Amino acid sequence: MQPHDHDPSHYGKAFAIGIGLNAVFVAIEAWYGWQVQSLALLADALHNLSDVGALLLAWAAFAAARMASSRRHSYGWRRGSILASFTNAVILLLAMGSLSWEALQRLQTGSDMAATTVIVVAAIGVVINAVTAWLFVAGSKQDLNLRGAFLHMAADTLVSLGVVVAGLLYLWRGWSWIDPVMSLIIALVVIISTWSLFRRSLHLLFDGVPEGVDLDAVHNCLLTVPGVVSVHDLHIWALSTSENAVTAHLVLADAASADDEVLQQATTLLGRQFDIHHAVLQQESAAYAAACGVACN
Repeated sequence: MQPHDHDPSHYGKAFAIGIGLNAVFVAIEAWYGWQVQSLALLADALHNLSDVGALLLAWAAFAAARMASSRRHSYGWRRGSILASFTNAVILLLAMGSLSWEALQRLQTGSDMAATTVIVVAAIGVVINAVTAWLFVAGSKQDLNLRGAFLHMAADTLVSLGVVVAGLLYLWRGWSWIDPVMSLIIALVVIISTWSLFRRSLHLLFDGVPEGVDLDAVHNCLLTVPGVVSVHDLHIWALSTSENAVTAHLVLADAASADDEVLQQATTLLGRQFDIHHAVLQQESAAYAAACGVACN
């Protein structure tokens, strides 16, 4: 098994800290947003609340992916991290859609803003969300589930920063429409940044070849193993958001030469060149391969 750059216990603490900080901030922001009737603050509080749930979901999936396999779940619960990534993307897209609808309604009427209160509360949110996003930035490069958590918190940082900017512009120019307009701009930016997470996680849910892995390159790599003349029934999919698997049939020039050396070289190449450390490879003769092809078709 490949050693990961991130330590599971470290991210367990990161999730706990992030959830705690954001849960407290949601209560504070929602209270002040209701008191001063700020759509931007209330929308940001709603977004933060959805992120608390998203972090809880990602944390549960992160832990489940490390549960041991069993007779009923021979692969364990690794797929939960992919499902969590997809769910988090859907939650974020729905939250931004709701925010956009409310902003459009508010844009028609305009509203006053308690700018000073809005700026102070949102500025606190910028700090909290930025710190939480920083906790996941390293893991987001290798794990799609952690990337979902990072994107949620980075989006929250952007939303809170936008609220600060809206408050400052209101103090400077007195624009009553700046609150909903800023909300629409933020929603658009977040939707664009989230679409990649949605697309990639949906792709993995349907056992698509993971991003960054070239099926043809894997096929050609296996052909370089001494004794292998062809490769068929090659399948590559994601076990989790950070671990891929491959199955393939290796046709040997001489069936009698089938031994552990062929498998050893093939698995070593897969791990070294493609970071695939779960491989199920079948060695077979050309005659068997022909019959196998008919059966598979």
